[in-house]
Amino acid sequence: MNKRVLLAEDDVNLGFVIQDNLSRKGYEIVLCSNGEDAQHSFMPGKFDLCILDVMLPKKDGFALAQEIRKKDLQVPILFVTARGMVEDRIAGFNAGADDYIVKPFSMEELCLRMEVFLRRSAAASVPGDQPFPLGNYHFDFRNLRLCHAEGDKVLTQKEADVLRLLCLNKERVLKREEILKNVWGDDDYFMGRSLDVFISKLRKYLKTDPSVQITNFHGVGFKLEIRS
Repeated sequence: MNKRVLLAEDDVNLGFVIQDNLSRKGYEIVLCSNGEDAQHSFMPGKFDLCILDVMLPKKDGFALAQEIRKKDLQVPILFVTARGMVEDRIAGFNAGADDYIVKPFSMEELCLRMEVFLRRSAAASVPGDQPFPLGNYHFDFRNLRLCHAEGDKVLTQKEADVLRLLCLNKERVLKREEILKNVWGDDDYFMGRSLDVFISKLRKYLKTDPSVQITNFHGVGFKLEIRS
C-alpha cells in the first residue's frame, strides 16, 4: 500500500511542488495550508509520516505537533524550518518532532530523510530486538515502549533509536559523533543540539530509578550506566 503522508505547508507553490513530486514517487499526500486543517485531517486518519512547516497560519507547527503527539506517539514528524533558526529546531524537538529539514532543500534530500524514517518504522513493527533490561525498567524497542511497574512510556522513533544505541553500548562512552551519525546520519552543530534535547528527555523518562544514569562526558559523549 502507498505510504500516507500529511503535508502542512502554507506556501502554495512549495506545497504543490512537494505534493507533485512525492505523488510521482507513489506517496499518498494530504496537503493542508494551515495548522487547523492539518489537525482536523490527521485526527480521523492513519498516516505513516507528517511533514510540518514551522510557520503555519491558525495553528503553528509546534502546536500542531503537540496535538498529533496526543493521538500518536509513533508517527514520524519531520519539521520544515528556515535556515539559521536554531530555536525553531530545538522547540520542534521539544514539541515531539523527530527531525527537521532546512529551507531551501532538494526533493532528493527530503525523500532520503523520509525513507530513513519509514524503514525504521517498518523495522520496529517486526521481530528483531529483544527487550533491554534497565534497572527497574525494560525497554521494548520493537514496540517503542519503556516499561515500568508504574506505567509504560511510549517513545517516539528517534527517542527509541537513541536509547537503543545507548543500550547496545551500555557501560561504554559513546562519542557524540557516533550517536549522531548512527541516528541522524550527520554530526553537524545543529544535530548536536538536537541530541542534547533527546538525552534530556530520556533522563526524564528514566528518573524513577536512580540506578539508571545517562552520564555526560563533556565534549566527548554519553554513557548508559546501571549502578548497583
